[in-house]
Amino acid sequence: MTDDVAVTAPPAPQPGAEAREQRAWYFYDWANSAYVTTTATVLMAPYLTSVATAAACPGLPDGQKCLQALDVLGIPIDPGSLFAYTATVSTIISALVLIVVGAIADRSERPTSLLAGFAWVGAVAASLMFFVSGTSWQLGVTLLVVANLCLGASLVIYDSLLVRIAAPDDRDKVSSKGWGFGYLGGGLLLTLNFGLDIFHARLGLDRSTSTRISLLSAGLWWGAFTLVPVLGLRHLRGTTAVPVEGRRGLVTGAFVQLRDTFRELRLFPQTMLFLLAYLFFNDGIQTVIGSSSLYGSAELGFSQSTVLGVFLFVQFVAFGGATLFGAIAARVGAWRTVLWSLGVWTIIVIAAYFVPARSLAAFVVLALFIGIVLGGSQALSRSMYSQLIPRGREAEFFSLYQAMERGTSWFGTLTFGLVQQFTHSYRHAIIALVVFFVVGGLLLSRVRMREGVLAAGNEVPAVV
Repeated sequence: MTDDVAVTAPPAPQPGAEAREQRAWYFYDWANSAYVTTTATVLMAPYLTSVATAAACPGLPDGQKCLQALDVLGIPIDPGSLFAYTATVSTIISALVLIVVGAIADRSERPTSLLAGFAWVGAVAASLMFFVSGTSWQLGVTLLVVANLCLGASLVIYDSLLVRIAAPDDRDKVSSKGWGFGYLGGGLLLTLNFGLDIFHARLGLDRSTSTRISLLSAGLWWGAFTLVPVLGLRHLRGTTAVPVEGRRGLVTGAFVQLRDTFRELRLFPQTMLFLLAYLFFNDGIQTVIGSSSLYGSAELGFSQSTVLGVFLFVQFVAFGGATLFGAIAARVGAWRTVLWSLGVWTIIVIAAYFVPARSLAAFVVLALFIGIVLGGSQALSRSMYSQLIPRGREAEFFSLYQAMERGTSWFGTLTFGLVQQFTHSYRHAIIALVVFFVVGGLLLSRVRMREGVLAAGNEVPAVV
């Protein structure tokens, strides 16, 4: 760093405080997973596609594909690819914004307040999705971009707090438990929305209205439960980064720090290699997650109720999967465990291509394996990365990580959208994702974790 102000670490937690902080921290996974599950993963992709299809092909009979394109700034867009392209746009914007957010968060005396601000703006955008109806796909696209951007920004800060509430040897366990807690929260709300979807006719609601109520519930859940970590972690003041003092204000100092980040990143080759690997395999994971409901409904022909039920099943399997992977990592290390999971992900994508239409048994078996590897591969990637970043630069470095994280990947979604648009087949789009897991796994296999942890100046865990 070029600043000449001394770096000061925050005071050590009092006995018992670390456990209380961890419990409060888990609740942000619980809070935002409602949006990630109900909206970003299950409902918004097919719902936005149906709204866009109604705009492009009014009066189209059910079951027929729309061959007309939407006009987006003079560019013809297939309605079936609109959601994938929206995720791509939100990521490109995130790539420009989140790294600045991370630099600011590292220099902020109250990082929890920043987390709260982004979370609540995102929750408002998610709640306003209730008003997306008829042919108003433009409103849906705008709100989705805002919500995804705010989710990513809040997660930059949230993930960076992991190093402040857990010792190096505990981070795999704590990160895995947070992911598992998120799956329980997301699964609970999805259960309620599943019931609403099944009984919507008895309640006097049409399918569109019940879907919009579910979207509203996800936003309200996200906003309400964010209060728990905000209140539970509000005492986390100060930063291990250079404090904001003297001539450099918060934003100016953030850009100076950001300049230094890119200059110094080359000093951490294992961190760079991990980020490159993560770019590929997490893009594959995020695209599978975000497109699965669309694949199940549009390609395999299942009803929304069936897709909701299968995703509900995935949520609770994923809770067990995250716990299982945490236990495996404690024995063989997170690096080996994630590598094995990528092999399973590759098999899952190949198998998805061959699942027959309306074969519920095959779809459920596929969902079972997705649930097993889903939480563990993501949770352990987060804890692995926390070991590879220099102390005092957590939020800043996690902003690079978060730009590739949930709902903000773009290579995969762009590939999925382009393949679907040119082939009009979601099967070809899903099989194209194999390359992301293969390339990501090959790159991750070359990461030397122990060397990277030492280069970042961190304590090497007992098992890496």
